[in-house]
Amino acid sequence: MDLHAPSLLTLEDHLRGLSEATDVLARAATDTWWGARVLTCPDWDVLDLVAHQGMVHRWATAAVHADQAGMGNASLSETEGRTSANPVAWLRAGAQALTLALEGAAADLETLVFLKEAPPARAFWARRQCHETTIHALDALSAATGRMPTAEEAWFGQDLAADGIDELLVGFWQRGRTDLRSSEPYAVHVRPNDAPVSWLVRISDEPVRTTRLVGEDAIGAVGAADAKAVPASALTLSGATTDLYLALWNRGGTVEDPDGVLDRWREQGAITWA
Repeated sequence: MDLHAPSLLTLEDHLRGLSEATDVLARAATDTWWGARVLTCPDWDVLDLVAHQGMVHRWATAAVHADQAGMGNASLSETEGRTSANPVAWLRAGAQALTLALEGAAADLETLVFLKEAPPARAFWARRQCHETTIHALDALSAATGRMPTAEEAWFGQDLAADGIDELLVGFWQRGRTDLRSSEPYAVHVRPNDAPVSWLVRISDEPVRTTRLVGEDAIGAVGAADAKAVPASALTLSGATTDLYLALWNRGGTVEDPDGVLDRWREQGAITWA
């Protein structure tokens, strides 16, 4: 984990995460039925979920190829997945094509990047699709089990979870596209108890501002220099990194939230696929 880079993981880590999440999603979809409701996305059934994820993989592949026409065919792609004779095979084919596109892309790829403080384009798309697929694999688990996922069911480690928290709090929320605003400014220290990184999230009537803080000496600790950045009045959201990942992405998780931060954030911080 590179705590000082725009992404905490490597390209290879993200491609492995994409592959593993696609496998989990495919297996969960196979283990249930197409009409099963997705608890974490109540408007969707499993076929909706698979068609959506396969469409996003193809949309991302078009982005890697700087293919604007392909990116504009999202609705047609989703229909293709929904009407496929084998939606799971169609999903896997899209993930494989995306992986090949990313493996073959130039290190200095120039194409769309849409998050704040993002890594270069090739690394950006590997990271984005790793977490996109991981979150939707968790959705598939919720459909298969009929309940919210738990950290014990997570197939990924704390490094991937920390990277996904970072992408959400630094990349998405600072983008200014959510409703996270408050007329009374406040700060929240998002603090994993098992990783050497945390985040200070400042909410006001302006776009969210997030600072990544790096522990110096101990897992779960904030370094002396960074500790000065955390105001005494800051609220705290803490727990195991994987639990925080699930909770912040609205996919379950058990965290310590004495001030009800998640209740404030759940609707206001929602992320849409585009």
